[in-house]
Amino acid sequence: MSTPRPAPPRRKGPSALATVITVVVVGVHVLAWQATEFSPATLVQGWRGMADFFAQALPPDLSGEVLGPSVAAALVTLCIGLLGTTLSIPFALVLALLAARATTPGVWAYQAARSLLSFLRAVPDVVFALVFVTAVGLGPFAGVLALIFHNTGVMGKLWAEAMEEIDLGPRDALTVAGASKIQSAAHAVLPSVVPQFLGLLLYRFDVNVRSSLVLGLVGAGGIGFLINQSIRLFRFDEMVTHILVVLVLVIAVDQSSAYIRRRIAT
Repeated sequence: MSTPRPAPPRRKGPSALATVITVVVVGVHVLAWQATEFSPATLVQGWRGMADFFAQALPPDLSGEVLGPSVAAALVTLCIGLLGTTLSIPFALVLALLAARATTPGVWAYQAARSLLSFLRAVPDVVFALVFVTAVGLGPFAGVLALIFHNTGVMGKLWAEAMEEIDLGPRDALTVAGASKIQSAAHAVLPSVVPQFLGLLLYRFDVNVRSSLVLGLVGAGGIGFLINQSIRLFRFDEMVTHILVVLVLVIAVDQSSAYIRRRIAT
């Protein structure tokens, strides 16, 4: 006589917590929809304006009078992103060492460094650019300063998190042997996170090149300034030319960064 098979387990319905979370998420999206006045119908109704825009923007103006200054401004944008990244390295490294539990000298230094990094990250680079434009005037120098301040906050945070995720065995061994905090950081912590540091640095350089484009819209130089100028003069064919140059620049930076990251990983 065969033994009866056990009945399949009954499926449980969604828990009360899942239901509450779903309702909250849907409600937040409804409020966001209303707050942003999101309206696909309005977008469809504006097709004539978009068609007129593309009619004026295409084909792009690829004459030497436009393309030459555009390429030169793109190189300035690249330089803004480069200097904004590299010149922030020493500041980001010091703050990262203070903001990581593995290397900080004390709670007061940890909290102070974390607070400063949070402030530098919270202030957008565009706001920094506006501040420095009033101090040093229009031009790429203001953009470099803005990226140095903002990138210090972001990169310092990323580097501090990377140092907190390492194996602390080598550091503890040096500490037991009588090494100071600085010696432990230099000989145990930093060598183990160099690949992560370089990868994050390349990532931030990639991001900063894009950010320097936006900074140009507020007077910080580079090709963003030319895009803003073209929009103000309703020269949309020139604007498209500048955007195409930006596209080439971004692809070149992406490919170069990806190649270097692959070389570091191997």
